Amino acid sequence: MAISSRTSPRTTRPSIELEVVATKTLSPHLVRVTFGGAGFADFEDRVETDKYVKLMFTTPPPESRPVTRTYTIRRVDHVAHTLDVDFVVHGDEGLAGPWAANAGPGATLSLLGPGGGYAPNPDAEWYLLAGDLAALPAIAAALDALPADAVGIAYIEVSSEDAILPLNAPDGVEVHWIIDPEHGVDQLADAVRGAAWKEGRVDVFVHGERESMKSLRRVLFDERGLERAQVSISGYWARGRTEDRFQAEKREPVGQIFTPA
Repeated sequence: MAISSRTSPRTTRPSIELEVVATKTLSPHLVRVTFGGAGFADFEDRVETDKYVKLMFTTPPPESRPVTRTYTIRRVDHVAHTLDVDFVVHGDEGLAGPWAANAGPGATLSLLGPGGGYAPNPDAEWYLLAGDLAALPAIAAALDALPADAVGIAYIEVSSEDAILPLNAPDGVEVHWIIDPEHGVDQLADAVRGAAWKEGRVDVFVHGERESMKSLRRVLFDERGLERAQVSISGYWARGRTEDRFQAEKREPVGQIFTPA
């Protein structure tokens, strides 16, 4: 899933070329590509559940520099020597989505990384996860990593019921799907605001559309008074913005989740 707001993974290693082993349509707008091949031997895994890589796509003319897109790794299988990346697909829109929709076994793609930022805090007393389709792979990976006795709440915003996927969550973690075809900027914030807040120290992961994350920031910090150390928050994309404009705005006030000091 594209997570365009991430900085480049800190690595001096050369890019790794992986081969498409299989693809699977998870929903009308989500395609999973399983990568493997000889290049997997050079992949150095990380412990974070939102580990991410820079995928390098070539564009015409052939001599042009590769275009990179940042994606979350959904799962790494060290027995099968494969890793899964989930791609949002909206027809012919964009670069990575159409590539994933048409990729077949034997296709190759280079990547840099991985980098990583968040893993569930084992000392937390409960967990709060929230995001949209772009954050679903990282949320699903976090749910996979939680202990069986974990408690918490997850909110996932999607545009339609056919985007709902089965997730492996502990019995004590409630998973709520928010159906919103318009992707209103306050939907996730309203859901978190209205949640039955649990006792004890919470560990929070909230990632997704930039303005939606600003709304969540106000709930978590202004209303709930959480500490920065408790919250992983990031804008993956911005409504109405091209990829290039979104990247440029990260250096402007509008692109900041927190108001610059």
